[in-house]
Amino acid sequence: QVQLVESGGGLVQPGGSLRLSCAASGSIFGSYVMGWYRQTPGNQRDLVATITTGGNTNYPDSVKGRFTISRDNVKNTVYLQMNKLNPEDTAVYYCNLRRIGRVYWGQGTQVTVSS
Repeated sequence: QVQLVESGGGLVQPGGSLRLSCAASGSIFGSYVMGWYRQTPGNQRDLVATITTGGNTNYPDSVKGRFTISRDNVKNTVYLQMNKLNPEDTAVYYCNLRRIGRVYWGQGTQVTVSS
C-alpha cells in the first residue's frame, strides 16, 4: 500500500512561482518513478514531469525550462518547482508514483494562476 500526500498548491500571479510537495509512504523501496500530472475540468490528465530514483527527469515542452522536478529519496518526497507561471498552468496537480507497473495517485492540489 502506498499513500501520496500533496501540498503547496494555491493562488499565484502570472509570472510567479510555486513549489509543490508530495510525500510518499507505505510499501515503497528500491527504484521507482515519481511524477506530477495536471488536469483541468473536462480534459485529460497530462504529464508535467517525472523523475527516477537516480534523478533522470522528463518534461513536456509546455513546461520545460520553467518547471523543475526533484526528489529526496531519504524523505520519499518529490517536489515540483514551478516558475514563470501563466494562466494556462491553472489545473489540479496530481502526484504519482510508479513501481513495478503499479501506479499510485495523490489527491491533487489546486494551482490557480490569476491576477
